[in-house]
Amino acid sequence: MADISFTQNRELSWLKFDQRVLEEANDRDVPVLERLRFFSIFDTNLEEFFMVRVGSLTDFKNLKKKPIDSKSGMTSDEQLDAILSECVDLYKQKDQVYAQIVDELKVNGINLLKVSELNEKDKKSVEYYFNTKIEPILNFQVVDRVHPFPRLPNLALCLVFSLVADNDDESKSVGLIQVPDKIKRYLKINDTTFVFIEDIIKEFGYQVFEGYEVENKSTISLTRNTDISYDDDDYDIDQDFRDYMKGKLKKRKRLHPVRLEIDSELSEQALDFLKSQFDLDRKNIFVTKSLMQAGFLFGLVEDLPENLIAKHTYDPFSPQASAMVDPNRPMMEQINEKDIFLSFPYESMDPVIRLLEEAADDESVVSIKITLYRIAHDSKIAKALIKASENGKDVIVLMELRARFDEDNNILWSSKLEDAGCKILYGFDNYKTHSKICLITKVDQNDNIQYITQVATGNYNEKTAKLYTDFSLMTSSGAIGLDAKDLFDNVMLGNLEGEYKNLMVSPKSMQDGLDKLIDDQIQIQKQGGQGYIRVKLNSISDRILIDKLSEASNEGVKIVMLVRGICCILPGVKDRTENIEIYSIVGRFLEHHRVYQFGQGENAKVYISSADFMTRNIRHRMEVAVPIFDEDIKKRILDFMDLMLSDDVKIRKLLSNGEYTKVQKVNNIDAQSALANNAKKRSINAEEKRAVEKVAQKNKRQHENQISEQRKNLKKKKNYFRRILDIFRK
Repeated sequence: MADISFTQNRELSWLKFDQRVLEEANDRDVPVLERLRFFSIFDTNLEEFFMVRVGSLTDFKNLKKKPIDSKSGMTSDEQLDAILSECVDLYKQKDQVYAQIVDELKVNGINLLKVSELNEKDKKSVEYYFNTKIEPILNFQVVDRVHPFPRLPNLALCLVFSLVADNDDESKSVGLIQVPDKIKRYLKINDTTFVFIEDIIKEFGYQVFEGYEVENKSTISLTRNTDISYDDDDYDIDQDFRDYMKGKLKKRKRLHPVRLEIDSELSEQALDFLKSQFDLDRKNIFVTKSLMQAGFLFGLVEDLPENLIAKHTYDPFSPQASAMVDPNRPMMEQINEKDIFLSFPYESMDPVIRLLEEAADDESVVSIKITLYRIAHDSKIAKALIKASENGKDVIVLMELRARFDEDNNILWSSKLEDAGCKILYGFDNYKTHSKICLITKVDQNDNIQYITQVATGNYNEKTAKLYTDFSLMTSSGAIGLDAKDLFDNVMLGNLEGEYKNLMVSPKSMQDGLDKLIDDQIQIQKQGGQGYIRVKLNSISDRILIDKLSEASNEGVKIVMLVRGICCILPGVKDRTENIEIYSIVGRFLEHHRVYQFGQGENAKVYISSADFMTRNIRHRMEVAVPIFDEDIKKRILDFMDLMLSDDVKIRKLLSNGEYTKVQKVNNIDAQSALANNAKKRSINAEEKRAVEKVAQKNKRQHENQISEQRKNLKKKKNYFRRILDIFRK
């Protein structure tokens, strides 16, 4: 059995991450509307966790031999018990935080009210709204012997009424009203006052149950297992993969319940009834006084008056123009001169879009090859690819249809791209394609071939590029380009065993490459040097890499890790991880970069990547890590890592017991705020520099024109005197 003295369960680690999101919602230094948004993020995170992770563990319940977690030694059943137990306290914290936010909003003139809290005039207005806008579209029924309990869809929000027939006090029934998903979740009473639709139905829904008296009523929310397998035996090799995925998505809506949320305490009889209807254990049922399915709160915030939004949210920030990019020059021309590096969301994604749009129109471009995992609903990236195909370019798109919860959008765009003439590939059997890489191939008039390669840590998605922190590299390096060319050649052949000189590509070379880089630092340490490893990841859970990092730590290699979410390795454990420090940042933007650093200073080898240190990334997905050759860009990344780790506002330090603690606030550095300010300064300075250069160029041209004019006048004078002399000579 694996050594679990310095590791922890991934699911419990993830819950600690979501708890840190909830802490942001509870932080009085965060503007109150931003706290409401963090509450929304916490809640939607937890939804997905139950749908996917709890769902996958639930799938193991009927197995005779339960799988054992290699980081905690727990069976799947034990993990479920631990998760559900942890969630009891998490729900208590959630309710407390939500109540505090509602109170603080009220103090600032923003009211999230129950119908019962409204004045009589507003109550009548709400009742009229119910009768005219809600009741006509309600899906409701009484559950009895001839009307069985309906199959509720995933994330269904319902009102449950305990009913007693008017003519029979002994005859009790259950009334069910599903909250319509075609209307907004809230009704705006005035600019600053809102009531939620479920509360309106709860207040007036009794009207639809004629002949019954209502004894009590509750709001419930059902969560189903959505962790469907994409590699089932039911996939027919002759079936179009897009059609297969459509069928799988329909199946997702019918999977087994894993969680039931209720907004009030119920009698044992009522609980037994719900348990039997949903085939759930009591521990899967959570009572919560706070809002359920809170994802809509982002829209509610935007529906407030602008002055309140400005007062109670972060100062507005828009991605800045990159100082490395001249907006007046072609992108490919600039990339040929020097590698270009972008940092999202502090810098705009526009240069990447510009690159593709230029490639679509450039006559020397013969092909564009790209991997797409998640793209925007109105994707400029996809539109540029369509334009390129229509202009006669060979466009090859590896579209991953299995990007969880983005499948519908990817299916839609794959059809549009294919209709435009793009060649669509769906990746590999049993392996997702999670890499973010694009290769543009040019052939000049002399038949010389040139490659421009773009590699990123995040998706080709204009929307998330404004919310997630990511890096993007654009390079004309022949060495990188040849590797990228080989990679796409292997994609066309369905070959995952390719060899590459510079890129690390999973599932084949990523593990080998990382092992070698770690071993190099071990050797440096053994030879009396200073072995050093520093990484920034979303998650680390891979047992092999965890053990490798432990080995390096035991040899004295200093290891510093910045891990946003799941962290299955524990630092500071004697004889295991004594030389490892681990930190986490949860802030305004979602930390999403993956950076690998081996060594320090000029000798450091630096990679950016799409891959976390998780088994799925290293061995079950196609991922790409690209080395940074440009010294200026390398320094910029190292400076970035220094700044992130100097944060003493949002950063948390992981302790050996699995708990996180705040670091002592000394310099009051919020790394994300500093990066945003730095991006603004760089953009302004670059713009001013270009303006100065423009003026200098103009003055130079004017000076050159003046000199030219003077020379012309002098020449005229010389010619005049020459003619006079000629006259006298004659």
